[in-house]
Order: sequence, then structure tokens, then C-alpha cells
Amino acid sequence: MFESDTDGRFQRQDAAFRDRIQADPDARFPAEPDRYHLYISRACPWAHGAVLVRTLLGLEDVLSMDVLDPYRESAGWQFTPEKPGCTPDTVNDVDYLAEIYELADPDYEKRPTVPVLWDRKRETIVNNESIEIMAMLADAFEPQQDGAVDLYPADRRAEIDQVVAKLYDAINNGVYRAGFADSQQAYDEAIDTLFAALDRWDGVLAEQRYLLGEQVTLADLRLFATLVRFDSVYHTHFKCNRKQIVDYPNLWGHTREIYQLPGVAETVNLDHIKEHYYRTHPQINPKRIVARGPSLDFSAPHDRDRLPGGPPAGLR
Repeated sequence: MFESDTDGRFQRQDAAFRDRIQADPDARFPAEPDRYHLYISRACPWAHGAVLVRTLLGLEDVLSMDVLDPYRESAGWQFTPEKPGCTPDTVNDVDYLAEIYELADPDYEKRPTVPVLWDRKRETIVNNESIEIMAMLADAFEPQQDGAVDLYPADRRAEIDQVVAKLYDAINNGVYRAGFADSQQAYDEAIDTLFAALDRWDGVLAEQRYLLGEQVTLADLRLFATLVRFDSVYHTHFKCNRKQIVDYPNLWGHTREIYQLPGVAETVNLDHIKEHYYRTHPQINPKRIVARGPSLDFSAPHDRDRLPGGPPAGLR
């Protein structure tokens, strides 16, 4: 199911739909309330980032959302409304995410992925690249917000984009590069890069509250989506077991602070996360046994308020 290069290094497929919603009434995809729909899995970190932006910016009444089954079978992501935490497809009334892709492009042949941003009016997929969805929600729907929360300030976007790129290569995709490595060399390279990056960012967070200083941004949400899954699945299932996030005082504190922002806890479903990873990858876990630990207290007090800055007024 997943591709590797000749040296056993995991290769992630590129997103196929790369259009953008814009705050321009004449755009092909203008920012209009009740027009767009998000398809996600609670298990997927890439989809989680989009959900976090939707939640923290209060876009629930602007952007509707459906939740897929965390278990991805051979036919791909499925809608199973009878399962706790899952929904039917309330827009297109299909059974599989692959059918959504076929509606947008009958010739689509790649693996269907989440998140998917769907346009009800044009009946097509706008975008399926997670960071682009995060950015456009934070940007294009600004008029729908009260301005109290800005996760992607215009004067810092270049800096945010640089940090996001660094996180992707080493950490967000790094755990997958370790877990899906097809050679010892590829695994060793991924692990060395991953933990060097975790060490570095733990050091950064020792001196400042968030990844870019005193203000929470998209970069913090991008990192959080990986860190909140790390000890439960990546440490064991993907063999990222050099250290746990709870062993990093600043990364662990950062994870707890983001988790405790209004609405974030409700976006984290560890049952879905564990079921997806331990049951969906038989090449890694052929018996599909779901690990029961560890016990994590994301609601425990954090010490991040010892540093300058903090959540904006809209998130307190």
C-alpha cells in the first residue's frame, strides 16, 4: 500500500487536489459559509490539523464535517455511522471516501487520503493537502471570525511556513519514515533525524512559549497533532522508541497546553487513533493487536505560563 524507494525509504504520495478557497467573491472557490465540507478521520494527524484550525477559529457553523471509520480496510476509508464517534456521509451519501474522489475525478487512481475539503456548489474536491487546508481556513475565512484568534498572521507567514516545513520533514512525516522503512538503513536515518529534531525543539521551547515565540500559530498545531499520538502509537507501533514525549519536559508541557485550549480535547480520540494504527497496518502488526498503554494525563497542569506570551483572548 505504501511506496518505498530502492533504499527502503518511505515515499509519501503527493496531494492531487490543490485549489484554494479565497476571500474574494469572484474566485473560483470564494469563502462562503455553508458551502464547504470537511471529510476527516479522528485517527489521522494530517486531518487533525484541519480540525484544530476549524475548532480554534470557531468555524463549526461555517464549515460542516463528517468523520470516517478509524479502521481503514483494503477498500480504504469507510463511513460507518453505527460506530461511536463516526458519522455517515451527510453530503454525498456514499459509503467510501474513494467514491468522493471518483465524484471529483472519475480517473483518480491514487490512494484516497484525508483530510478532504469538498465544495457543495461545484460538487468537487477543492484540496486534499492538509497544511494548505489549515492555512486557507486560517486566512480565507477571516471575515467569518471575530478577529480574536489569528493562527496565521500575515506578517509572519514566511516564518511559520519555514517552521512547518522543518517539522514536516523531520517529525510529522519522520515518524512514518521510521514506521514504514523497508531497510535498517532507512529506519536508522529516520530515527536519527526524528530525535535530533525533537531534541532541538524541546530546547527551543525551554526558552519560549511557542514554536515562533509568544503567540500560538499553525506551526504549534501541526506539531501537536504528531506529539499527541506519539507515546500511544508512534513510540511502539512505528518503533520510535528512543524516548517518549513525556521524557521531554518542554515538548510534553507544550502538548498539554495545546490540549487544554478550548475545544481541543474534544478533537482528540485515542480510541480511534489506536484502532487505526494498530489494526490498519498488517505489514507492521499482522495480528492487529491494539496496545493498551500508556496512561497519559493531557489535562495535568503545565508550566508554560512561566514564559512570556500565552493564548489570545479568544482562547482563554
